[in-house]
Amino acid sequence: MIIMIAAVAENNALGKNNDLLWHLPNDFKRFKEITSGHHIIMGRKTFESFPKPLPNRTHVIISRQKDFSKEGCIVVKDIENALAVCPKNEDVFIIGGGEIYKQFLLFADQLDITRVHNSFDADVYFPEIDSQIWQLSSETFHQKDEKHLFDYSFQTFVRKK
Repeated sequence: MIIMIAAVAENNALGKNNDLLWHLPNDFKRFKEITSGHHIIMGRKTFESFPKPLPNRTHVIISRQKDFSKEGCIVVKDIENALAVCPKNEDVFIIGGGEIYKQFLLFADQLDITRVHNSFDADVYFPEIDSQIWQLSSETFHQKDEKHLFDYSFQTFVRKK
């Protein structure tokens, strides 16, 4: 399955200046649990926003820069090549950024969204989730607390048959 995973604000904001707009420890924990042991596909800018490669995951980086390489990572030029280097019988996770999400939306089977219940000024946005195509299959609401400045929900959308 191809699964897009993202933390998305109410106005579909994802980030600004190649950084996140919020800090939600439970979202990081969920992301780690879900993606560990799998291939994760991302754009070069998303990869460069990490302090180092994420442990226990195979990084597939899409970049148009011909000379871009990163030790321990697979670098490809487009989404077709990204999918080609991933196992066919395992879940593959698309982790951003905005352009990568737009390109993969047609291929995705599932969306795992952390919906941050606030709106933000951003320069990168998640594509609109069309209710004609996607069905919300589960949702768990979490109230803000001392570690989480915003209410948020874990949502799973599946492609309608």
